[in-house]
Amino acid sequence: MGDSDPQLQENKIVNLSIAASEIDGIIIRPSEVFSYWELVGKTTKEKGYIEGMQLSRGEVKTGVGGGICQLANLLYWMALHTPLTIIERHHHSFDPFPDEGRVLPFGSGASVFYNYVDLRFLNTTKQAFQIRVWLTDHHLKGAIYTNKEVHYSYHVKERKHKFSKKNSKNYRQNEIWRKTVDKRTGNYMNEELLIKNFAEVKYDVKPELVSQ
Repeated sequence: MGDSDPQLQENKIVNLSIAASEIDGIIIRPSEVFSYWELVGKTTKEKGYIEGMQLSRGEVKTGVGGGICQLANLLYWMALHTPLTIIERHHHSFDPFPDEGRVLPFGSGASVFYNYVDLRFLNTTKQAFQIRVWLTDHHLKGAIYTNKEVHYSYHVKERKHKFSKKNSKNYRQNEIWRKTVDKRTGNYMNEELLIKNFAEVKYDVKPELVSQ
């Protein structure tokens, strides 16, 4: 996360552990809606949350409970690989950190801010899904289970990625697409554009990477 305060990154582990415990094991039954904030609730000192990093209004700040956007990022990425329907998802309008260690496409996460910027998805299927999330010594991990076989697989890819400059500011853009494949036949079913990202970059970009 760039040159951000290492202590805030350590504090994030504490906050993630508390938030993850509120979600781990939750079951989303047919017609039910998963809501991040309905489960996590307000992040307060009384619950054990401590100061962590927050992204707000184009700036990096600190606040109690900071850092748990990483859990929302994971949940959103997992949900994209299931038949669950995303009904609310937000993303930051700026890109705060360079790609050191990034393994997922830029702009494929989810921003949350209590209690009006939420992550929600609806179970429109006839089967139940269970979310599991946990921390190891080095990673935040998760899985989604279901009580019936899912006959489709989902492949999420980035397209049209580039950096550009406008009025002396650098911007980053891309598209996130999802392809659905029938696991029984291997046949391609459909492809859909999920997200178009365009965000101001808050770090230095090598001039050779910027399209003029």
